[in-house]
Amino acid sequence: MNEETRAKLKGVSVATLATALFKRGLRHQVIQGVHPLGWKGENMVGPAFTLRYIPAREDRNPLTEFRNPEHPQRVAIETCPEGHVMVMDSRKQALAASAGDILITRLMKRGGAGVVTDGGFRDAHNIAELAMPAYHTRPSSPTNLTNNEAIALNEPIGCGDAPVFPGDIVVGDADCVIVIPAHIADEVADEAVEMTVYEDFVLEQVQQGAAIIGLYPCTRDEHQAAFAEWRKRQGR
Repeated sequence: MNEETRAKLKGVSVATLATALFKRGLRHQVIQGVHPLGWKGENMVGPAFTLRYIPAREDRNPLTEFRNPEHPQRVAIETCPEGHVMVMDSRKQALAASAGDILITRLMKRGGAGVVTDGGFRDAHNIAELAMPAYHTRPSSPTNLTNNEAIALNEPIGCGDAPVFPGDIVVGDADCVIVIPAHIADEVADEAVEMTVYEDFVLEQVQQGAAIIGLYPCTRDEHQAAFAEWRKRQGR
């Protein structure tokens, strides 16, 4: 992805990005129900590399299936490109783990920018201590073979009710995760940076006792002038 865009997206919130996407008619880009395992202090940002699960059929998913060198879950970990975020469609349930700390550690060592599942991870306490960002719904210990079958790599998926296409830009902050269509990522990043500067100004004004009406959103000339002066002083 554009590295300037990656840098910009590391400094804006998912909430701000959601507003920028809403302006463009996109209302369902936030992955619902996922939470960070141990906030790393900066946003997760990267293109999406996807893995899709379906309900497991018992005759296809014995424990010996993990010996298969072409098992899609293992192949996904070993082929996710450096700098990408692996996004897993786990059917919005955590009855079985999407992965555990060994696989997620391998993904990190290969240069993954992060991992997201709308299911759960096993060994979640260990994953939370890794340097790579990870998001899930809740801890889950049973192996994925008990309930889910990894079936397809790098195709369009749904994750937490959000559509995710390979290459879409995935951003996760301390709250949640959003998916930006790849073709508008640069312009959305630029707008979000500008929105963040104004929101920082607004928050400072509100902390000093200012009223919201006319300030947020800005509909009065005096606030626009005050913002321009504040921005000049801040060097932003």
